Amino acid sequence: MPSNAPLPKSLLANGNLVVMNALWIVLIVLALFAVWVIFSYNRLVSRRNEVDNAWSQIDVQLKRRLDLIPNLVETVKGYASFEKSALEAVIDARSKAMSAAPTPVAQGAADIGLTGALRQLFALSEAYPDLKANTNFLSLQEELQNTESRVAYARQFYNDAVERYNNTTQSFPGVIFARGFNFADREYFEAEAAAATPPSVKF
Repeated sequence: MPSNAPLPKSLLANGNLVVMNALWIVLIVLALFAVWVIFSYNRLVSRRNEVDNAWSQIDVQLKRRLDLIPNLVETVKGYASFEKSALEAVIDARSKAMSAAPTPVAQGAADIGLTGALRQLFALSEAYPDLKANTNFLSLQEELQNTESRVAYARQFYNDAVERYNNTTQSFPGVIFARGFNFADREYFEAEAAAATPPSVKF
């Protein structure tokens, strides 16, 4: 066959088929890569939103407790012989909690102080039968204790969400997108120290 003779149609068809197949393979690979990128990014967004939602639940309960404290203080103030230092500790702890930065570490530290002050006040109230029998005091005490339980539950939910989020941002492939799209690790909400330390009660 002369060197300048045209290629047979079958060879041209085969060559075009190979090119088309290669092009399809490249397109499929690119499509799969795009799906993987979208899935990985959306997973990070979902985890981050889960953490934000969990934190909002803690914030609601912390604010609810802060709102209950003034009524508690006013009720206890009616008992002139009640230890002023216990009331001042609660008022001071509430003030610090209200001015604490809206971060898990700062709020956790404030929560420890407030929880400890409240437990001290409730422990001291045991020496005042009239106060213990006060309907308003008992109602506030129950509400505060229920709120503390809800804070503990919300804290566990939040910390679990943070663990899932941090695991995603620190492991492959999330670590790639975390660095590129500013998905910073989140802090845990630690407020267990007060529970581990019983209040010192002096009558």
